[in-house]
Amino acid sequence: MTELSWVPEGIDITRPAGARVYDYLLGGGHNFAADRAAAVRIEQILPRARPIAQSNRAFLRRAVRYMVQRGVTRFLDLGSGIPTVGNVHEIAQRASPDSRVIYVDCEPVAVAHSAMLLNGDDRACVVQADLTDPDSVLAAPAVRELLDADEPIGLLMVAVHHFVPDERDPAGLVARYRDAVPDGSLVAISHLTADHDPEGMAQVSAVMAASPDPMFFRPRHQVLRLFDGTDLVEPGLVDAPRWRPETDPPAEENSVLGVYAGVARIRDGD
Repeated sequence: MTELSWVPEGIDITRPAGARVYDYLLGGGHNFAADRAAAVRIEQILPRARPIAQSNRAFLRRAVRYMVQRGVTRFLDLGSGIPTVGNVHEIAQRASPDSRVIYVDCEPVAVAHSAMLLNGDDRACVVQADLTDPDSVLAAPAVRELLDADEPIGLLMVAVHHFVPDERDPAGLVARYRDAVPDGSLVAISHLTADHDPEGMAQVSAVMAASPDPMFFRPRHQVLRLFDGTDLVEPGLVDAPRWRPETDPPAEENSVLGVYAGVARIRDGD
């Protein structure tokens, strides 16, 4: 398969896309020269970029396992990106074979690759929709079916809101999805921040400014607002490597900071 044989028609591969830059930083293979060039520039500015991406991915893995351990076997992954190694349905189905996962993304390459990867898996599918348009997402037949079962779900919004500008009201978007899921559901959110390196992250933002996916890094108090109307589970909103680490203290290679992360319960009756 050539690099271009699986690319949907009309995609401009000369401009970097956030999902594909992230895929490259995670060691994935579904990215293009423009994405790799942007990632290299980011790594020159911020040598911790790859470990930061890996720390976020590790948080996703631990959050999904946490949810499965608490009886959640249905997942809605918003802004899912390109499903590189260790994606949600692999993690969830390994822990509970009955787990069902709906991926949602608007990036055509992410959707095309997800569809190829999920071919033959009747417990996972991908929906092409923009998470900033919750009416369209929630109206998708696969999503309606997932929610109509009236069972708690794992709502995943991992490393997506730093692509949402303030005028799109990130906290309001979270609230819209929060109010649509059954009581007892769990939500996982992570978000890049400039708190630990304002200068370096400002330069990263400049690299992505000309892409279709400009980035908006937020301080901890703004990220915390995304959890309004929920009950954070311990240890609350923390740096990603410090959210229920698999080693205590976190392994040195996973202690790099740059992402805030947390998991919360959806309050019954909200």
